[in-house]
Amino acid sequence: MPLRPFRGARTASVLAVLAVSASALAGCSSEPSGSSATPQAATITFAASTLGDPGRGPGLQKLIDEYNNSQDIVTVQPASVPYPTFGQTVLTQMGGGEGPDLVRFDMPEFSTAASSGLLEPLDDKIDAEKLNLIPGPDKYLTVDDHRYGVVFENSNYAMFYNKDLIPEAPKTFEEFAQTAKDMTKGDMYGLAFRQTQAEEAGVWQDIFNYVLGFGGDWSDGQKLTIDSPKVIEGLKAYQQLYDANVIPKGADAATFRKMFANGKVGMELNNGGYVTATKSANANLNFSVARIPFPEKKQGALLAPITINANSKHKDAALDFINWLLKSEQQVKLQDVLGASSVATPTERSAESLQKFPFLPVLDELTDSGVPQIVKGFGPQTADIRHIVVSEVLAALQGQQDMATAMEKAQKQAEELVGR
Repeated sequence: MPLRPFRGARTASVLAVLAVSASALAGCSSEPSGSSATPQAATITFAASTLGDPGRGPGLQKLIDEYNNSQDIVTVQPASVPYPTFGQTVLTQMGGGEGPDLVRFDMPEFSTAASSGLLEPLDDKIDAEKLNLIPGPDKYLTVDDHRYGVVFENSNYAMFYNKDLIPEAPKTFEEFAQTAKDMTKGDMYGLAFRQTQAEEAGVWQDIFNYVLGFGGDWSDGQKLTIDSPKVIEGLKAYQQLYDANVIPKGADAATFRKMFANGKVGMELNNGGYVTATKSANANLNFSVARIPFPEKKQGALLAPITINANSKHKDAALDFINWLLKSEQQVKLQDVLGASSVATPTERSAESLQKFPFLPVLDELTDSGVPQIVKGFGPQTADIRHIVVSEVLAALQGQQDMATAMEKAQKQAEELVGR
């Protein structure tokens, strides 16, 4: 599937760029990581599913335009691939020796790409201490003792709810389930989540919250624990809500998020990155955010690094864009675009942001209990394990098996996959 250039790409030819003066070269973005390389003139591509996000895509485009206009050496062309097929599409391209120069990956695909030699190591190009990178999420970007990326976005999952419909957020799973049932009437639904194979990556993100929230985990770091009682308990809670018919079954995320924005869905579990998108979809929507009301104070976190394709012929140009993005001024702007997410370095919420979204501290406080959506100790195999688990979970939703049997089958398949 070819990458589709976005609007706003600069049109200056490479030959023209090569003719720039030495003074212009000196004017290119500085290098906070300490790298001394001067980028060669190039037009590079940056692939990120976020670029297609109607709420945040335009803001990212504006930021990229700002970089392009800041110098005459490197031109970044954004490229869009739809989220449901992003990982598979880009990994296939990179496996074939091609693909975009810069990629904003989700963690499962990042782990696969890093362990497969598809990403450029950044060990001697990124100085975490000098850049003051936030250590919590940054530690996940090292694979086999090599750094392969920098945090582009770290977004915690929480419960979004319509305050006009639900004045007080539920505080327990029982209240959560009852609220969803009470609200579901006609074309109104109390809850929404993904539940189709076509949105496998999204289903994984959704069920991750249920598994963690009920005290489970997919592994103990050494062995897979997919069929453990706590994992099954969390997935049974997910199925309980599916069976209660409180969600618009068959609706994809794009559809039910529009429904939430239009007051047709009362609650959804979503990451902080969608605060801006939700507001953009309906500026008048009276919504808020609270901790997911499950027994354990633990939830998934969407950790998304920006990486350089090992196949890229313009690695220095790609690194220049990353270095520019890591500057304090750009980090603040990036966080404004991403909404309630955090970025690579510490930033301070503005009074304007807090006035617009007073619940931002709720999301920020979840950072300590946020867990990247990978299988601990099995990062490179996460995408394959995800496919196995989601397939079996969805078969259980369809009544083909009970959830315990589903996870027993998933455990066996996953063990065969990882050879343990």
